[in-house]
Amino acid sequence: MSNSAAPLLEMKNIKKDFFGTQVLTDINLTLNAGDVLGLCGENGAGKSTLMKILFGMDVIRDTGGYGGDIFIDGQKVCFNTPFEALEAGIGMVHQEFSLIPGFTAAENIVLNREPKKHNVVSEIFGDRLNTLDYNEITGRANNAIEKMGFAIDPGMVINEMPVGHKQFTEIARELSKDQLRLLILDEPTAVLTEKEAEALLDSIRHMSEKGIAVIFITHRLHEILSVCNKVIVMRDGFVVRDVPANETSVEDITKWMVGRSVDNAAKHDVRDFSDAETIMSVRKLWVDMPGETVRNVNLDVKKGEILGIGGLAGQGKLGIPNGIMGLYEAGGKVEFEGKEIPLNSPRKCLDANIAFVSEDRRGVGLLLDETLEWNIAFPAMQVQNKFLKKYLGGLIKWRDEKAITDITQKYVDELAIKCPGGTKQKAKELSGGNQQKVCLAKAFALEPKFLFVSEPTRGIDVGAKALVLNALKKFNRESGVTVVMISSELEELRQICDEIAIVSGGKIAGTLPADRPSEEFGMLMVSQVK
Repeated sequence: MSNSAAPLLEMKNIKKDFFGTQVLTDINLTLNAGDVLGLCGENGAGKSTLMKILFGMDVIRDTGGYGGDIFIDGQKVCFNTPFEALEAGIGMVHQEFSLIPGFTAAENIVLNREPKKHNVVSEIFGDRLNTLDYNEITGRANNAIEKMGFAIDPGMVINEMPVGHKQFTEIARELSKDQLRLLILDEPTAVLTEKEAEALLDSIRHMSEKGIAVIFITHRLHEILSVCNKVIVMRDGFVVRDVPANETSVEDITKWMVGRSVDNAAKHDVRDFSDAETIMSVRKLWVDMPGETVRNVNLDVKKGEILGIGGLAGQGKLGIPNGIMGLYEAGGKVEFEGKEIPLNSPRKCLDANIAFVSEDRRGVGLLLDETLEWNIAFPAMQVQNKFLKKYLGGLIKWRDEKAITDITQKYVDELAIKCPGGTKQKAKELSGGNQQKVCLAKAFALEPKFLFVSEPTRGIDVGAKALVLNALKKFNRESGVTVVMISSELEELRQICDEIAIVSGGKIAGTLPADRPSEEFGMLMVSQVK
């Protein structure tokens, strides 16, 4: 019999090691119905491992299980598979989507629990010939969508959806399970626009009011403070703090996460490039990119500077580099070093020595099944014939394996890429923050004259952010590379840029030196550019 006074969930003295490396040490946490717990920590702090234990994931069982006990309603449980966790009312939405692309949102929401109808044939030949009850499927999907409090179209096919709606489909799928009592959300807002992220926070409040407990893992600490009632901070496999959310602040959490004080608004040496020559000039640029508005961008980039491009979601900042680099259809005029660069031809940009680190690291940034060596060296080999040995006067070209390993090792060391398997490890086996560093290393290996880097710190933790930003700054200073950085986080731009251009309504609303007060940039973000 369950003890009604017992908490919904208790995890006691949880320990876990992977192949002799201790990743979790003596973790304790308690959760009551309707609690919203913010789980914070740098990449590699152990948050995802802890959730995998709770959710009965195979990887835990296959690596020798775990130590400690889990109780639900005061009863000890041990989930061997996610199905057992689901039966006990625990749902999980992962960082990587697990939706079936050709199916609609409604079909994904009720997947494996489809309501069926009897028909004449199944009356004779048995239940296996029942047909799907599409009205009931849509009804159930709509109920779940309503429960979630964010409208998505149940009839839309997954591969036609914007990425934010896919995330909401996953959440609706969990909410459609009648027995759901605890939902784990792992980095759910990393792919959402600001408006969608707000809607998700509302949706979490909705669930909490209905008595569903939520464990919310995110690097956006202000979201945790706005929606959670408890905060647990992990570092190196330990719980370092367990506090009520109303007794803490972003600064405190950051300090506990990294074990050092991170000065976010670090004043740095903002340099004046007003007299420098223009290396790139953009005139009347328009770009046709879903979710972005770019309609008349005029911009001059000075040689040697770090220029930031900021602005609210959907206003056009991501469209600018994607359009110039030829990933989406674009028009207008772009000149680089005095010569016009034809639009809609990515190879021409690479040949002109312009590199791009995309915001979509999994979609276009990495070869996930290949090694770090191949990821880092391949573009330079393909575009510039680097890392090749030439024989017979260049008739035969052969890969220079040693040069490839050396360059990879150089960037692994420089960017502190955590890859226990060394430079031969596959990209997909690294954490998000480390994958992001591989994308940067790949661009650095091209030794470009000009680098676009889009959302370089999206979905990575505070410590990794500092490393990535410092690497960009160092690359700019030491190699003299002109850098244009696009980011949703103004403070991040202010940390390393010389100037920041703000995009509003598809146009540049204004450009200011990076050390101007945040309020001035805020005013540009909401201004309507004529």
